[in-house]
Amino acid sequence: MRAVVQRVTEASVTVAGETVGAIEGPGLCVLVGVTHEDTPAKAAQLARKLWTLRLLEAPSPSADGAGEGEGGNAVELSCSDLGAPLLVISQFTLYGDARKGRRPTWNAAAPGPVAEPLVDEVVAQLRALGAKVQTGRFGADMRVALVNDGPFTVLVEV
Repeated sequence: MRAVVQRVTEASVTVAGETVGAIEGPGLCVLVGVTHEDTPAKAAQLARKLWTLRLLEAPSPSADGAGEGEGGNAVELSCSDLGAPLLVISQFTLYGDARKGRRPTWNAAAPGPVAEPLVDEVVAQLRALGAKVQTGRFGADMRVALVNDGPFTVLVEV
């Protein structure tokens, strides 16, 4: 499984003009791609990683600057530390391959009947861990809007 994880101050997904999922940050907007070899165990592993990945900023440091990271911001907390929300959206194009020619191939992306239950499993596992999770709609033509905080984007593979 592959995920593009963005630290956000807000994010939403709409389908046919209807908002189907939205979060207010700090939180994470997560695009999830599934390939043929993925399993429910990998979905659970990805959920644990997303819940505990330390991508969020700590509250402002003391006046003496203690605890500051690069650029003056300490990136040291996870969604589990803050109870921060996640917006999880399926994204088969994460397994697109554009190395040859000008048109990507999607051969590495799992088909919908394989991918949908695994994306649902990531969401279920996150919720079982205590996460507040909003989602997109699998297979729909979605419009994603977000404010990337940083910008801060990480690729996660399990």
